[in-house]
Amino acid sequence: MISTAGSQHGQPMRSGSPLPVIIGIDGRSGAGKTTLALELAALLREHHKVTVFHLEDIYPGWNGLAAGVERYVSTVLTPLRNGLPAQWISWDWDNHYDGALHVTEPAEIVIMEGVGAAHSSAAPLLDVVIRVEAPADHRKARAIARDGETFAPFWDAWSVQEDELLGTIEDEAADLLVQGRTDDSTPGQVLLALTSLPPLDALLAPERARRRGLALQVHRVEAYPDQERLFGSLYGGSAHSVWLDSSNATAVRATGPGDADGPDNAGGPGDTDDADGWSDDPGTRSRFSIMADDGGAYGQYARHGGGVTRISSGAVTARTPGPFFRWLDTVWGRRAVRAPDDYVCGFTLGWLGYLGYELKRETGGADAAGPGTAGRPDDAALIFAGRAVVIDHAQRCVYLLTLAGESDAVDPADQATSEADVWLAAARAAIAVHSGGRQAPDRLPADGQDPDGQTPQGQAAPGQVDDQPAPGQAVDQPAPVFTCRDTEIQYKAKIARAQAEIADGNSYEICLTTALTARPAAGMDPWRTYRQLRRGNPAPFASYLHFDNVSIAGTSPERFLRITADGTMRAEPIKGTRRRDADPARDAALKAALENSAKDRAENIMIVDLLRNDLAHFAVPDSLAVRRLCAVESYATVHQMVSTIEAQLRPGATRTEAVAAAFPAGSMTGAPKISTMAILDELEGAPRGVYSGAVGYFSLNGAADLAVTIRTLVLETTDDGDRLSLGVGGAITADSAPHEEWLEVQAKAYGVLKAIGTVFPN
Repeated sequence: MISTAGSQHGQPMRSGSPLPVIIGIDGRSGAGKTTLALELAALLREHHKVTVFHLEDIYPGWNGLAAGVERYVSTVLTPLRNGLPAQWISWDWDNHYDGALHVTEPAEIVIMEGVGAAHSSAAPLLDVVIRVEAPADHRKARAIARDGETFAPFWDAWSVQEDELLGTIEDEAADLLVQGRTDDSTPGQVLLALTSLPPLDALLAPERARRRGLALQVHRVEAYPDQERLFGSLYGGSAHSVWLDSSNATAVRATGPGDADGPDNAGGPGDTDDADGWSDDPGTRSRFSIMADDGGAYGQYARHGGGVTRISSGAVTARTPGPFFRWLDTVWGRRAVRAPDDYVCGFTLGWLGYLGYELKRETGGADAAGPGTAGRPDDAALIFAGRAVVIDHAQRCVYLLTLAGESDAVDPADQATSEADVWLAAARAAIAVHSGGRQAPDRLPADGQDPDGQTPQGQAAPGQVDDQPAPGQAVDQPAPVFTCRDTEIQYKAKIARAQAEIADGNSYEICLTTALTARPAAGMDPWRTYRQLRRGNPAPFASYLHFDNVSIAGTSPERFLRITADGTMRAEPIKGTRRRDADPARDAALKAALENSAKDRAENIMIVDLLRNDLAHFAVPDSLAVRRLCAVESYATVHQMVSTIEAQLRPGATRTEAVAAAFPAGSMTGAPKISTMAILDELEGAPRGVYSGAVGYFSLNGAADLAVTIRTLVLETTDDGDRLSLGVGGAITADSAPHEEWLEVQAKAYGVLKAIGTVFPN
């Protein structure tokens, strides 16, 4: 007897039809492969013809795993791979002998499920490999519950065969990895991950179209909460969370041309030019703060290292080999959503995180770190936020952003209660708890208190949030003690070598850096550290990122690149720094000295020329303009010289390529960029990692806003304990005085070190 499935028995797929896409789902017994295969097939059948083959139907007995895989490859997989029907003999488990002859017809998608489905002999014939893993005790209980006690006597012997067959297969061999205990959301997460894989790009166009058909929902809340408490309440327990924090929304003032009567550097991550007076000047940067994690139905976590981007959603992780910027171009750059007219922030949900400096290997630089350098943070890490909190410091309100689509109800009996509704209710409740009905003052006194003696909104009260004290007060975690990678003598020697390169004509300006590192006491709290930092050293591009074992606490004043939804590009390089002084007269003199420094102006103008060239690659001809040149801005601990370059993105130009063309920021390399990066690799002798890269977002409306990763602490938790680092440096030119450059390094580190209660190492 022959059983058949599919279309025309015994005939190859009709002439001109594409060969089937074959997905192999592998893993040990009881991991959940069969359930996943059937539920995934059900989802795919909405738009495709799907065939599922179960390897357990072909294994010749309890000792026949290896033989069964051989049968599967030769009699099932090979013909289907060629678009031909597969004729195979099943195993009669009751009579322990070969059973009936069956035919499996090819289809648009064929799912092969079972132990050994992606064995090394089968993998070359598969388009996609999914590996499913689960704890051994969970697998055994699940397998016996499914197959009955008949499986129990053979479990150990079968497990030995599985170890021999699968033990040498690395997780890296799989395109998708499903780990841990799965739930009802797992098949949908697998389908989402499949849409990101190149082999399925064309086939799964209908599934991607559904995702692109999502709509942005914006909910305005008339409240201005304490931001530290709000972030802690909503995201304190998240494994992957981001706060793009305009921590100086009420404290920073631009001092460049035209700023005399303007507002304090407003705008912030995601600012857009509008008529409210907050962002008519290119220097305005602190209007909006953004909080998000990768929770919810649309949440994802992507990290890039060793030439592979890994994208995780719940229990599912997809692997996409290739350059990071090539992957980014597949997920960002097109206008997927539109915002309401009364919502002016540039962020409309999307990707948030960091790009490390070592991504320069994709933009003309060398690989200083080496692929997959062990013990270092990923080259890039981003979350996809399908819901977020945006705080508007101009309007003193909060926007809650969600995606609307066919998202799924959390209670099947109540289809009106969606996951987004549950999150919105929780977010509104947290905002209410942490607002207290008070409005923050326009400007804070020096002691950080309201005139009535109360703690302002957006700042936690001393001792009230996890006993977090105000800056300058004692903390219950010891201040870290740093060492510097270069002594003063060594750094000055590197300056001399840099100047020799300049004299030889190999560079005009070399942005030399070093690193301070510490081994803090066990249990150092990165969240506590960031709160100290944002209070003691506020900045327009402050940020807190927590990704598994890496936390980033930054107070960057510098925008790397902003691209608006309509294609306006803006870069705002900083070159030229003076430490501030408590004495007003001395502080004013330091500021005036910076404004009139020919050396600092020359450094700044060289970087302006470099960035004009970077933006010109993708700009509309004649749209390139320098909006500000060598303006001075004053921050809590330093004065900085800033310029602004703008251009209009050329129609049809790829936004990801525009970002890559400017990366890394010219203010962190020098000029010309490519040759200078090679010089820096040799002089510095170590990868910069997160430092000197970029932090920010890539929005679903095609906008992006990225800050340069400076004034930033990176805390890594490793098997050897915690490691805290702070990168610092300065631009070297032919006229640089080594001692002044060393003092500038200390000045740039000062604000961060003071905020966390420590000092620059001797």
